[in-house]
Amino acid sequence: MSEKKESLNFIEQIIEEDIANGKHAGRVHTRFPPEPNGYLHIGHAKSIVLNFGLGKKYNGMTNLRFDDTNPTTEETEYVNSIKEDIKWLGFEWDEELYTSDYFEQLYQFAVKLIKKGKAYVDDSSSEEMAALKGTPTKPGVASPYRDRTVEENLDLFARMKAGEFEDGSRILRAKIDMSSSNMLMRDPLMYRIKHQHHHRTGDDWCIYPIYDFAHGQSDSIEEITHSICTLEFENHRPLYNWFIKELEIFPSRQIEFARLNLTYTMMSKRKLLQLVQENIVEGWDDPRMPTISGLRRRGYTALSIRNFAERIGVAKRENLIDVGLLEFSVREDLNQSTDRVMAVLDPLKVVITNYPEGKTEDLIIENNPNSEEKVTRIVPFSREIYIEREDFMEDAPKKFFRMSQGRNTRLKGAYILHCDDVVKDDKGEIVEVHCTYYPESKSGQDTSGVKAKGVLHWVSIPHAIDAEVRLYDRLFTVENPLHDQDIDFRDYINPDSLSVIKNAKLEPSLQNMLPGNRYQFMRKGYFCVDKNSKSDQLIVNRTVTLRDSWGKKK
Repeated sequence: MSEKKESLNFIEQIIEEDIANGKHAGRVHTRFPPEPNGYLHIGHAKSIVLNFGLGKKYNGMTNLRFDDTNPTTEETEYVNSIKEDIKWLGFEWDEELYTSDYFEQLYQFAVKLIKKGKAYVDDSSSEEMAALKGTPTKPGVASPYRDRTVEENLDLFARMKAGEFEDGSRILRAKIDMSSSNMLMRDPLMYRIKHQHHHRTGDDWCIYPIYDFAHGQSDSIEEITHSICTLEFENHRPLYNWFIKELEIFPSRQIEFARLNLTYTMMSKRKLLQLVQENIVEGWDDPRMPTISGLRRRGYTALSIRNFAERIGVAKRENLIDVGLLEFSVREDLNQSTDRVMAVLDPLKVVITNYPEGKTEDLIIENNPNSEEKVTRIVPFSREIYIEREDFMEDAPKKFFRMSQGRNTRLKGAYILHCDDVVKDDKGEIVEVHCTYYPESKSGQDTSGVKAKGVLHWVSIPHAIDAEVRLYDRLFTVENPLHDQDIDFRDYINPDSLSVIKNAKLEPSLQNMLPGNRYQFMRKGYFCVDKNSKSDQLIVNRTVTLRDSWGKKK
């Protein structure tokens, strides 16, 4: 029987055609080029998985190149966070490079274009240039400085570099076609003056290349074979190719794919920064943020994010991916990898009146039934326990299969209880439930013949440890918080995106939990120990519920 042929995405098809045609001697070299002006988010994760994955698949190389051409917004903090996130996702770059490494070479490229009569210094203001640009249906008008001589342009550009002129007073433009149907080809900007300290080059430079000039040339300098970027740069490709042709440099190939758009999520770095600066969230790694560091702190695994990126695939058209698929991916992974433990988030005291006072019984409970290795732990059981308040109803309907007066209920890994009575306070609130247990009903050794519907998790009161539990939910209440430009995206902030439980009770095996440890709290969801958690002040974050609760709300 013939082997099933591997299904290739359109980028892989292009690469395999290039290899078959002997282009670049069959070599594949990709790059991931983030701008260090913020933390990476889940959209970047898709690009990371794609670029590094292609490099690995075709025995090629992948560079990490920081596009650090805007000193106003870039910081070393962001550089470090980007490197940490990529490593955490499971990838290693072949070379760590910076566009600032090429500032001198890029400057010489610009000089070459000036000498060829393909670039000029323009003294026009940004408003004047915009007025002359034209419209998609109306040709632009040439700048009055467009026909400066090569000598004059070389002199002015050198003086720009030397710092003689103020910010915004002059700019270097490519001389292409002011009547082009592609607005980006109408004499695009190449260099601007910016007297700003750079995080790597200090004050060596006061002119900085525009993205469209720096990006393609950096690809070429590194001999990147396949420059993969998102669809918003499709119209930039003719300019990308124009610079390569005019400079006569290595012909990197730009390929565009659809960026990740996720429901109930926003991935504008500028607006994410706004959330941080306005203290709407705790920081870039707030577990409600779509940043990789936020997802990591919330308890997402690197494998779940990689699996998600592979599931959504590579498309040529923009679409909106349901965030439920990301949540499914982490549930799938955590279901296999996490221990099941017992935690009571809203405790209600239960007294087992016929269980001996002062007695503690060690029960053996399996950690994860899905694990190939059957590992167990000891959980103490005593006369007084906590159950979830929602698991008790004094006068319950017939199909309420939890604890109610006059009914039997099984405790996970323990015994069957019969609920006898309740104790109420002066306000009529139930503060205590009294039960009796069937001694012969112990889990795994049940000879009682007693039947019970429903199984409840519980925690022994004398052995319970306290924890703060943070229940995180989606940050926005609508699928696309940026769908209406007339409405402030902050108006869609979900007021219930974070609920804090101060008095949760956990089983004692969790006393030595470490930041980053992940668990399934039985019947409640998947949780991760927060980075700020300490042995005397445990903090746990909910990663995701056991099931998609939002699907029911729609």
